[in-house]
Amino acid sequence: MKVDVLLGLQWGDEGKGKVVDYLATKYKVVARFQGGPNAGHTLEFDGIKHVLHQIPSGIFRSDIKNVVGNGVVLDPVIFKKEIEELSGLGLDATQNLYISRKTQIILPTHRLLDAYQEKLKGSKKIGSTLKGIGPTYQDKIGRQGLRVGDIEMIGFEGRYKELRDKHLSMIEDDDISSKISELEPLFFQAVEYLKTLKLVDSEYLINEEIANNSGVLAEGAQGSLLDIDFGSYPFVTSSSTMVSGACSGLGVAPSKIGEVFGVFKAYCTRVGSGPFPTELFDKTGEKMRKQGHEFGATTGRPRRCGWLDLPALKYAIMINGVTQLFMMKADVLAGFDSINVCIGYELEDGSTTDKLPYDLVNQPVKPMYKELTGWNDTMPSSANYNDISQPLKDYIKFIEEEVGVPIKIVSLGPDRSETIIR
Repeated sequence: MKVDVLLGLQWGDEGKGKVVDYLATKYKVVARFQGGPNAGHTLEFDGIKHVLHQIPSGIFRSDIKNVVGNGVVLDPVIFKKEIEELSGLGLDATQNLYISRKTQIILPTHRLLDAYQEKLKGSKKIGSTLKGIGPTYQDKIGRQGLRVGDIEMIGFEGRYKELRDKHLSMIEDDDISSKISELEPLFFQAVEYLKTLKLVDSEYLINEEIANNSGVLAEGAQGSLLDIDFGSYPFVTSSSTMVSGACSGLGVAPSKIGEVFGVFKAYCTRVGSGPFPTELFDKTGEKMRKQGHEFGATTGRPRRCGWLDLPALKYAIMINGVTQLFMMKADVLAGFDSINVCIGYELEDGSTTDKLPYDLVNQPVKPMYKELTGWNDTMPSSANYNDISQPLKDYIKFIEEEVGVPIKIVSLGPDRSETIIR
């Protein structure tokens, strides 16, 4: 067996949580391989909406092992709260939840540093979620971070204090640094709780499951266009959101990667700052936001909305080697008389391209659109692809022909039942 990888192909918020929950029955292991509590994977079933930030989206299936991989950064306080909230729903998440000892820990001062660094940027803010993600990855790369396995070691508290004091010396803002006194007690309570969970050498666990022919699904967070290397830099996240991140974030060899599932919305959204060529500032964009309930699952911030961007989508497909596409939120575009799709860009010098330019920040582009007929579809009671309207079929066919990859799933609603398999 090989590891299948599920990724977002846009700027995050594509609907990955719903897809993982839907596909989970085919797998014995679901593993998160990057990101942290800046993720917000939403699952909806039985009339209840669930938002997961750090826990893998297979947690609602009792027969699945859910692994937090070494590429993740973990906030013990938020993690503890997530588990307790699931417990309130009658779900004991601790029974099938495993945390890599090599997972980096988000300290209280990482959150304070995040707030301080973002404040210093002023009008050049990148739109950080202020969860301490960036500073934690900085410490990881700087070889001074603390890992989950360290909490089991003698001298952890001393190492913590040393790094905490170093962080505080960097924050020249008393209003921010003084918050450590209220954050620290909760952090150490959560660390003690973390010690009671299943801390494992996850690279062995994952590879043993592969050797035993167990199905493994690697669950990505954020989206490909937020990747630290290939995203719209510097308005990106701090980790590798591409398929290569699954290898380094779980300890899996490239030869062990199987299917690559790419998740995208029928339109585009983005939270926070950064380039967005097809963004709409009119009533059409507002209609998308309202019909799609486009507010960040983690931050609550309204998402910027716009038409589907094919050059950006093709770029993400190419870099990741996507083998199957899953189109989400097709229902949100119901009621639009016509649908625009960006098929290329006009550059400042008047030339055109169908490739994603190196710099979209300082050299904005003008999208070139193809207009297609709109649709009014809701989820057919038959759950059969043949029973959706011809305009929606034409939209799907057009995208497939442009990107060269089949669309295997079409979502027409937030519930796991509102899903069409082609």
